[in-house]
Amino acid sequence: MTDEDLAARVRLGPYHERAGIELLRVAPGEVDVALTAAEHDLNAAGLVHGGVIAGLADTACGLAVRAALEPGFLQVTAQLSVAYLAPAPLGRIVARGRALRVGRRAAYAEADVEDGAGTLLARAAGTFVVLPEAGEARAGAR
Repeated sequence: MTDEDLAARVRLGPYHERAGIELLRVAPGEVDVALTAAEHDLNAAGLVHGGVIAGLADTACGLAVRAALEPGFLQVTAQLSVAYLAPAPLGRIVARGRALRVGRRAAYAEADVEDGAGTLLARAAGTFVVLPEAGEARAGAR
């Protein structure tokens, strides 16, 4: 698969756009994504909400799996675990996802989430269900 093919398969959706998530890097089984945490991302305690970190980590894990899958397949999250290690500051937050095991029906990925200074904020692990893309499922049903 060429870099162009990989980039076309690993794309962001409407949720990512609304959340301000950017795709920084794509390689086979690996992605880097980022967002800039702003005031609207804070919880009542004045810290970046854990859901913002979890959403970014889920995106990194899921897209890393997508970057490892054969064309015609996609992934959906079955389980996500996030260990929060430090409070996230406002500003740039980057998640680096890597697919560790990709099978025909399930996949496993991890992501590290860091702030702009490189401080490890969270570590996530996800299990994903592998499915045929909608067009592939319809084509196979004929």
